[in-house]
Amino acid sequence: MPNQVKIVFDNKYHGIVTGHHGSAQIGPAEGALAAYDMVLGGLGACLNHTFQTVMDKKRLSFQAIKYDIRGEKREEVPTTLKRVSVDVMVTGVDDNKQAHVKRAMELATEYCSVFVTISHVAEMEWSIRFE
Repeated sequence: MPNQVKIVFDNKYHGIVTGHHGSAQIGPAEGALAAYDMVLGGLGACLNHTFQTVMDKKRLSFQAIKYDIRGEKREEVPTTLKRVSVDVMVTGVDDNKQAHVKRAMELATEYCSVFVTISHVAEMEWSIRFE
């Protein structure tokens, strides 16, 4: 089944995006997401899914993971992303497994389709820390 979303907007930039698993508000209202919020959120969701798949295959575990994803757009039109940084904080990893978890994230950045897609227009950088 192909990926699909449906979006309905009013005439004031307020909308609702609905996908297979849920919906979100779009636009300038408090609590709503802007277009690049969704792009960066999609990156995080794809990267996390890919990372967890690699972790499962390697039989590695962790307690929790946090992503801080920032995107900087170009000033030239079209204002595609210029630079994206992904800072990752992983908790609950034994000291002797941290190098393996870092390698799992490295593989995730190579196999995540959204990361690779955005890398065609933006400089991508990432870091990982353990707590």
